[in-house]
Amino acid sequence: MLDTACVNVQVKTMARPKDEDLGDDFSYILRMADTDMDGLKPLATALTSVKGVGARTAIQICKNTGFDPYSLAGFLNVEQQEQLRVAIESYAENVPEWMVNRQRDLESGFDMHITGQQVRFTLKDDIDRLRTMKSYRGIRHASGNKVRGQRGRSNGRGGLTLGVSRKK
Repeated sequence: MLDTACVNVQVKTMARPKDEDLGDDFSYILRMADTDMDGLKPLATALTSVKGVGARTAIQICKNTGFDPYSLAGFLNVEQQEQLRVAIESYAENVPEWMVNRQRDLESGFDMHITGQQVRFTLKDDIDRLRTMKSYRGIRHASGNKVRGQRGRSNGRGGLTLGVSRKK
């Protein structure tokens, strides 16, 4: 049984620092993978603004580069920002295959981790491929219905009002 007296949990809470405490070399906005990252957020949280990078991926990128995930992203200098860019691009080679977001790609057959605009383009290509094959999922996408077997009779009707009208 777990003794609650022995457990010492510390939660890191951060107030917004003052501008004079940040210094002159602080970057309020960082540009990574065609996305603007907020420099006032912790590095792991700021990395999640990149499309294709979630919380687990962001922490793994911080571990691969050796950066503190809880330090503010704006304190990174230019060399560290470049090191972070390279780590995002080469993420698929440094993690197990189950941690990438595109396993066994249909066109190349390789495991990849796609980020930024590639996520949108790949999703659009996959849906277009399903439509041209006229598969069940492709037909559901084309008609705008639920794709994954959810209930479509009562929920997600798209603004239609339905109900019983009362007598006056």
